[in-house]
Amino acid sequence: MIEVKNLTRVFRTYKKQPGLWGGVKGLFKRDFEETCAADNVSFRIEAGEFVGFLGPNGAGKTTTLKMLSGLIIPTSGTARVAGFDPTRRESAYRRLFALVLGQKNQLWWDLPAIESFYLLRAIYGLPADQFKTTLAELVALLSVEKKLNVMVRELSLGERMKMELIAALLHRPRVLFLDEPTIGLDVMSQKAVREFLRDYNRRYQTTILLTSHYMADISHLCERVIVIDHGKKIYDGDLDRIAGAGARQRIIKFKPRNSSFPPDWQPAYGVCKVCDDGEILLHVPSEHVTAVCSQILTQGAVDDITIQDVPLEDIITELFSRGVAAAAK
Repeated sequence: MIEVKNLTRVFRTYKKQPGLWGGVKGLFKRDFEETCAADNVSFRIEAGEFVGFLGPNGAGKTTTLKMLSGLIIPTSGTARVAGFDPTRRESAYRRLFALVLGQKNQLWWDLPAIESFYLLRAIYGLPADQFKTTLAELVALLSVEKKLNVMVRELSLGERMKMELIAALLHRPRVLFLDEPTIGLDVMSQKAVREFLRDYNRRYQTTILLTSHYMADISHLCERVIVIDHGKKIYDGDLDRIAGAGARQRIIKFKPRNSSFPPDWQPAYGVCKVCDDGEILLHVPSEHVTAVCSQILTQGAVDDITIQDVPLEDIITELFSRGVAAAAK
């Protein structure tokens, strides 16, 4: 469904010198800086896949989605979505996909959401019966029946995102690009959006490419992830493979009960970190957890000792810093 080959986008920005004199010099000679937002990115996504697209801020995720949507023309490389070239911006292609930007609005701020939906129906030329059926289904799935006639500016952030999703799906796109759809939402709203997206993908086999900084979104929705950093792809594969890298480590947390515990104590294995509240965190290889716990208990009295898995956020952060080799071993 999506095929990307060596996709590259370089932005050229003017570097203004500070002060009045710097502005005057800029009238005659300008210095420019080039930033490679996407650097020879290549991947394939099959029809019906739900793929996570991960990377730190500034990695090039949104730029890539905008190139796949035809909003930005790549500097080099090619992309095909359902056989279409996004750079040509054909009407048939615009009817095939939808793009939802978590920090941008496509609904009219001072109109009820239902009015925007009617306008989108006219823009896409949707048959009345199809529009009515699709709208009723999406409204029921997202439980927003009572909010359709409320001004968009008066909706909560979670309700507004649900309306944005309805607007994006009214024309039943085959491909859905989601850029931070749960950003700023409360826990309940995040859960509702995740459940809706999961059910929608399973029901209609819509191909979805999702960017998110919330690892709960990725772990609940995506079996495969693509990771980019500084514009370069550093990983493309199963999420379980990345999560499996964390299985080699465990986190032991405990708090010494009194001052009898040695203040300069170090474990036989792993890395020790003392928090401000006196709690001690240990990153320990899985095979040495029992030995380290025994060592802790022989040093003195402790409270609330727990053993946890390494959070997915930490594993992804390590992947950013060490590259794909860290996850592949």
